[in-house]
Amino acid sequence: MSRQRFLLLVVAAVVVICLALQLATRRESSQQTGGGALLPGLAAELNTVTEVSVAKGGGTPVSTIQKSAAGWTLKERGGYPADVGKLRTLLTALGDAKIVEYKTADPARYAVIGVEDPSQPGATGTEITVSMPGGKHAVIVGKSVGEGNFVRRAGENQSYSVEPGIPVVSEPHEWIDSRLIDVPAATIQSIAFKPPTGTPYAIRRSATDGPFSLEGAPAGRKPLEPDALKPAATTFTALTAEDVASADSIDFGQPFVVTVTRGDGDVITLTGVVVDTKHWIEVTSSKDAALTDKARGRAFEVASYRYDAIFKPLDQLLRPIEPPAGKGKPLPATHVPKKT
Repeated sequence: MSRQRFLLLVVAAVVVICLALQLATRRESSQQTGGGALLPGLAAELNTVTEVSVAKGGGTPVSTIQKSAAGWTLKERGGYPADVGKLRTLLTALGDAKIVEYKTADPARYAVIGVEDPSQPGATGTEITVSMPGGKHAVIVGKSVGEGNFVRRAGENQSYSVEPGIPVVSEPHEWIDSRLIDVPAATIQSIAFKPPTGTPYAIRRSATDGPFSLEGAPAGRKPLEPDALKPAATTFTALTAEDVASADSIDFGQPFVVTVTRGDGDVITLTGVVVDTKHWIEVTSSKDAALTDKARGRAFEVASYRYDAIFKPLDQLLRPIEPPAGKGKPLPATHVPKKT
């Protein structure tokens, strides 16, 4: 073989090797970085979703949001309406999630990034399953990283980091439609209070825009000034529920009943009890059929400070008891008790 031919063969071999190395590098790079959708096809299927379940630890769905003729409801709360805005945010995030980087495929290392199977004891990952007539998508969402999360598609070994982040909401009470009533103080004409024990009392306007006065003050006690009697601006506005339960499961045997009458004739009745450390109410409206239907047969847990502002004891509407004349007054600064 001539020297020239030998050199040509060497050059050709080097070129082939270089091309092979370049292809291998590109292949490895494509395996280490992403850019593709975490759940291909989900974005186009969002309008067909019929159920979303969220499981964190134990493998049992903690929250199951289902679509029905009545809209989106929460199975674990007896079909109570779910927070549609929160559901839309989750589904949009799942549809938008893009793979940033390939991570471990070793099950022994899943716990480090929180993508272990939720059925395993002590698992910290949250499995989200999105179902539709044509099938389902399931993904385990792990710890936060950068602007996103570590994730693993259920049934696969490979894990990833993805962006944008996927909001994880697992507890049923976090999924309820928490809105209850929103009654501006300016629309209230009267509030009647019927405590579990004792005499009922009420505050009423003398006219549509007049001052409030107290009915039912005990003998010898004076009510607060009219400005102090009127309900605070936040007492009945944007009242939300922290949880919901069947009314039959709460003992309303000795309730505190507050009846709010608005200028348009709407009468809102709130029935409250305190059980252990939780504050529960029932709600009805004479004109808001949607509210009454939503609240029928249900009790709502509300924040203690909101409960206390609504179910106000009579003593808080009365002026402090003044000490008898000549008693309770401070002694003069120069007074020195006589020695005995």
